[in-house]
Amino acid sequence: MSWGTELWDQFDNLEKHTQWGIDVLEKYIKFVKERTEIELSYAKQLRNLSKKYQPKKNSKEEEEYRYTSTKAFLATLNEMNDYAGQHEVISENMTSLITGELTRYVQELKQERKSHFHDGRKAQQHIETCWKQLEASKRRFERDCKEADRAQQYFEKMDADINVTKADVEKARQQAQLRHQMAEDSKAEYCSTLQKFNSEQHDHYYTHIPNIFQKIQEMEERRIVRIGESMKTFAEVDRQVIPIIGKCLDEITKAAESIDHKNDSQMVIEAFKSGFEPPGDVDFEDFTQPMKRTVSESSLSNSRGDGKSEPKFGGKSKGKLWPFIKKNKGAGPEDFSNLPPEQRRKKLQQKVDELNKDIQKEMDQRDALTKMKDVYIKNPQMGDPASVDHRLAELGQNIEKLRLEVQKFEGWLAEVEGRLPMRTEQARRQSGLYEAQNTSAVNSCAQDRESPDGSYTEEQSQETEMKVPATDFDDEFDDEEPLPTIGTCKALYTFEGQNEGTISVAEGEMLYVIEEDKGDGWTRIRRNEDEEGYVPTSYVEVYLDKNAKDS
Repeated sequence: MSWGTELWDQFDNLEKHTQWGIDVLEKYIKFVKERTEIELSYAKQLRNLSKKYQPKKNSKEEEEYRYTSTKAFLATLNEMNDYAGQHEVISENMTSLITGELTRYVQELKQERKSHFHDGRKAQQHIETCWKQLEASKRRFERDCKEADRAQQYFEKMDADINVTKADVEKARQQAQLRHQMAEDSKAEYCSTLQKFNSEQHDHYYTHIPNIFQKIQEMEERRIVRIGESMKTFAEVDRQVIPIIGKCLDEITKAAESIDHKNDSQMVIEAFKSGFEPPGDVDFEDFTQPMKRTVSESSLSNSRGDGKSEPKFGGKSKGKLWPFIKKNKGAGPEDFSNLPPEQRRKKLQQKVDELNKDIQKEMDQRDALTKMKDVYIKNPQMGDPASVDHRLAELGQNIEKLRLEVQKFEGWLAEVEGRLPMRTEQARRQSGLYEAQNTSAVNSCAQDRESPDGSYTEEQSQETEMKVPATDFDDEFDDEEPLPTIGTCKALYTFEGQNEGTISVAEGEMLYVIEEDKGDGWTRIRRNEDEEGYVPTSYVEVYLDKNAKDS
């Protein structure tokens, strides 16, 4: 099966077919190139998607990623980033192993094809030239034969005519002989040219053209093999990254299996537990006497039955209206007394840990400088020992200051832990009914007495009357722009808000929510344009608008 013998007369068709083969190869190169662009685009979109959902550093969102479910999601995002990297590898390998190699091969193929068909056209031109020479020799032989016949006829005519002289007859005879000789010479030349042409034609169709066509056939077969190998490479590039992609998917599965719902539930308790006990039973209200309400077991106020009078506040002492003091208005108290007990304990413990770390850093620096000073003392040429004394003194002062700070925060921490119930008990649901604390200029730990709903309790005795100066709370609310409504709520229980900033609600009443619970157990609601305030979160069922949730 050879193109040289089977397709000896199909030069033009072979030229068209080989050009079509190159077009197919270039089309395949374009296809692979577009595939690499798709892989790069897909990888870029995956990376952007992973980046979009990554938690922002030093934000509240980053704190939320301590739960096992959100950690699993973060692991998924990281694996998706690696997954995108494998698609970039596919693009790079296809570009280098297929697109680049085939592009160079196409240029070489075009040059080889051009050379082969140039040789073919040259062979055709040569055989055509031989044919023209043969035709010219043949016409010349034919013309000379006709001239010889006419000269012979003229001689015979002159020889038969008695009126013609002998000289004329001789002349005609010589002319006829000359023409016959010329015809013989033309015949010999024609025979020689014919033999030469037949030899050239035989070589052309049985040697030159078959050789050229055989080279063209081999070139075309190499092209076919090359495109087949490229298709195998195309599949192999994909196959090589499958194990790595499989590992990415395995890691996502492993992260999903690491989710621990019990652990997440415990973390919610640790994050939001206030440390207060639920409110006690409500006493029967005898309208013939002032209303009394029992005090929560966790109340920090003095016992009502001990007959001791409550401390009175005077001067610049101001009763704290926690949790109604507005947030984001300057820094909170240093002792975190504006937080519920459990949250306050966590903040104080965190502060103590931070201070201890700072002390350790300072001590490490002091130790390093002390060693350096010892080296200077032993080897004075290396430095002056007195040069580090100033820095050592500074470090000593810093350590002493930090230790005093630790003692201060540890004192507050011990105070809070002494008030909290046993931490081994099962965490109870936060009721949102906190006791108010009052800070005076002399004693920052003086406590006021407050009933579970946030209202102050009055003693029947005139001697125990509480005097709480007016705060700037009302002014802060009056100067504010009205907050937008973010949802509605339904009162589950009746709440009589008697403290500053609270609002009374009846069981089953529907109201508007204007501020969510910020972790202190209180929700800010509105009845109408003139009535708004805080109620315990546990006393209402909140329905937030969808837009509020998204924001």
